Amino acid sequence: MWIESGKSCTFAKTFRNMRVLIINTSEKTGGAAIAARRLMESLHTAGTDVKMLVLHKESQSEQVIPVGKDWQKKCTFLWERLVIWTNNLFSRKNLFTVSIANTGFNVTKLPAFREADIIHLHWINQGMLSLNNIQEIFESGKPVVWTLHDMWECTAICHHAHTCTLFKSECRNCRFLRFPGNNDLAHRVFKKKQKLFGHASPLNIVAVSTWLSSQIQQSTLLKEKPVSVIPNTLSPTDFRMMDKELSRKELSLPDKHIILFGAARIDDPIKGVEYLLQAIRLLIEKKQFPQEKLHLALFGKIKYPEKLLNSIPVSYTYLGRIGDTNKLSQLYSAADVTVSASFYETFGQTLIEAQACGCIPVSFGNSGQADIIRHKENGFLADYLSADSLAEGIRWGISEARTAISKENMRSEVFRKYSGEVVAKQYLNLYQNLIRRKVTQ
Repeated sequence: MWIESGKSCTFAKTFRNMRVLIINTSEKTGGAAIAARRLMESLHTAGTDVKMLVLHKESQSEQVIPVGKDWQKKCTFLWERLVIWTNNLFSRKNLFTVSIANTGFNVTKLPAFREADIIHLHWINQGMLSLNNIQEIFESGKPVVWTLHDMWECTAICHHAHTCTLFKSECRNCRFLRFPGNNDLAHRVFKKKQKLFGHASPLNIVAVSTWLSSQIQQSTLLKEKPVSVIPNTLSPTDFRMMDKELSRKELSLPDKHIILFGAARIDDPIKGVEYLLQAIRLLIEKKQFPQEKLHLALFGKIKYPEKLLNSIPVSYTYLGRIGDTNKLSQLYSAADVTVSASFYETFGQTLIEAQACGCIPVSFGNSGQADIIRHKENGFLADYLSADSLAEGIRWGISEARTAISKENMRSEVFRKYSGEVVAKQYLNLYQNLIRRKVTQ
């Protein structure tokens, strides 16, 4: 049954002029920021009035709105870390592994928020929004979509639960705290989140992979909330297949078997770079490739460069952080395989970027990567945390994949599933349903 005529007119007008506000801590730094900004661009291309509210603006785009003054941003960031630090009796261990959202900005008074029909949250930690600020957003009555890029929303304080399953019942005795206990910092934040989400009736969760959706549906905090699975997006104009030899020449890469590895922070333990290095050593020890024929290309930040770079068993090129998609396209096109050795990936952005450029992805298959890679059809899924299996994937990717996989078909599949048009349409359908539901209430 359709809604009554007055409400029908209201709905038609509201949807036609729908305004979406995306909220994320950074504009471009980190996987969530990249995904959120690409979504903004895709929605804009689809004709939606969309803006992005951020703590850290990194472009001149008029669609991106910074919040807070520089001194306020520093204060919110430092205050949260100070509370975590003091709770751990001044230990820096795991200082950035957890977030407690005790401080942030009230965005509900901003014009961009007041004008929006849909509020779309992404990664809001490290001083963007506090739990109280999130409560203010919920109390505004506006429909809220929250795209999860890690597990923080369904745990107490950690961004990845690893092997811990307490988020399925009640977080306490947290492994990331120096003095875990029944009423530790994790348990106190868990109770606050439980109260927050218990009254968040307009909240609609989006998981970027089937695996993340399964974690959400098992969590005490979010299992009662509606969950959709919508992947991150990728533009065919941003990521292109380029000539391998020319790409190598322009990037000053050698004529060897090139293994590519990239992450926001390469030596973050969760990214598993040690498994990659062990896999390379195994390839050499088993004489599957001569040492002088392998080359490792790295992109992203490294916190301790000397420690990591000195442990690489083959020649390497470290390119630092790359934000230019044309250069990334060159890099993927120049490589033989792209490796993800992460303990967990909620999605696997570098994997679809590699596929779009005709580069074979090799990854552990325990989490979000399994949505992207079909074993030996468009990549290689290695046994979880097995350096031997990862080595076999690299060997297969270099020696056999070129005859087993059509690069053109691999690229075409990426954009059938992850193009801006496809992903934006899924979000627009979700927004439309939420606005319809709000108007008919």
